[in-house]
Amino acid sequence: MSKKRVLTGVTTTGIPHLGNYVGAIRPAIRAAQSSDVESFLFLADYHGIIKCHDPAMIHESTQAVAATWLSCGLDPERTTFYRQSDIPEIMELNWILTCITAKGLMNRAHAYKAAVQDNLNNGQEDSDHGIEMGLYSYPILMTADILMFKANEVPVGRDQIQHVEMARDIAGRFNHRFKEVFTLPEVKIDENVELLVGLDGRKMSKSYGNTIPLWENDKKTQKSVNKIITNLKEPGEPKQPDESPLFEIYKAFATPSETADFTRMLAEGLAWGEAKKLLAAKINAELAEPRERYAALTANPSQIEDILQAGAAKARQEARELLNQVRDAVGIRALK
Repeated sequence: MSKKRVLTGVTTTGIPHLGNYVGAIRPAIRAAQSSDVESFLFLADYHGIIKCHDPAMIHESTQAVAATWLSCGLDPERTTFYRQSDIPEIMELNWILTCITAKGLMNRAHAYKAAVQDNLNNGQEDSDHGIEMGLYSYPILMTADILMFKANEVPVGRDQIQHVEMARDIAGRFNHRFKEVFTLPEVKIDENVELLVGLDGRKMSKSYGNTIPLWENDKKTQKSVNKIITNLKEPGEPKQPDESPLFEIYKAFATPSETADFTRMLAEGLAWGEAKKLLAAKINAELAEPRERYAALTANPSQIEDILQAGAAKARQEARELLNQVRDAVGIRALK
C-alpha cells in the first residue's frame, strides 16, 4: 500500500509559543508517526521575507523553529525535514509556474485583495500602494512548495484553503497544457484541531500579545500563567470552567479524568491562585524534557544545520527528478 504524502510549511518570522505547540506542532508530530503517512516538513524562510524585513529575526526564527520541532519529537529519519532556501529547484519551479499562472487568479488572492481594500479604506489613490510582488505572487511559491514533492494532503487553517485550491488550479493548467506531471493536492482541515486561548481569552497570538512562551523555565512559566485573566471570586466560592481561559489551557495538557477533577475542584471553590499553580505544573511537566533538548540544540546550532542539510539532500533527490520532468515538458532540454 502506497503511503499518503503530507506536506507542512512553517514560516520563520517568530519564536514558537504555547499556542503553536498545542495547535500545530504536537498534532503534526503525532500524525507523522502513522505508518501510512510520508511526512514532509519545511522551514518556509523565503515566505518569511515577504513580510519580515528584519534579517536578524529571520535568522533567529529559523534556528528557533527548527530546534522547536526537533525538541518536541520530530524524527528526521521519518520526516523529510528541510529548509526551503536549500532547495533551489523550488525557486526554478516557482518561475515556470509563474509563466503559466493567470494574473486574474492572483488578483483574487485573499491577502492581495485585503491589502488593496486597506489602501482604498485609507484613501490612497493608487490601490496597489505599498504592495510588493512577494505578497502578490506568494501563492505561486506556495504552489511550487506543494507540487515539488507530490503532496497528497496539505494541512492548513481555513484562511489558507484558497492557496491549496490555487495549487490545484495551476497544476491542472500545467498538466492540460503540457503533460501530466503534477499530483493535485487535497486540503486537509482538522476539525478537531486545538486552538489554544491566550491570557485574555482570545486566540493565543503574538499579534494580541497574549502568549505564553514555550521555552521559558518553570518560574517564568508560572509568572506568565499568573497573568491569565480571572474574575474576582474568592477562595471557597464555586467557579465555572467558562469564567476564565485558564480552564481551556489546562484541558489542553490534561487527560479527561484530570480535566474532570479540575472542574470538580473549581466547583468546590479552588482559589484562582492555586488553579494557576496546577496549570503551570502541568505545562512544565510536559515540556521538561523538550526544554532540555531545546537548550542543547540551540547551544550547538551546527547540529541543527547538519540535520537540515541531510534533509535537504534527501529532498533534492526528488526535487531534481520532478524538475527534470517539468523542464522537459516545457521544452527546456538538451540539444541532440
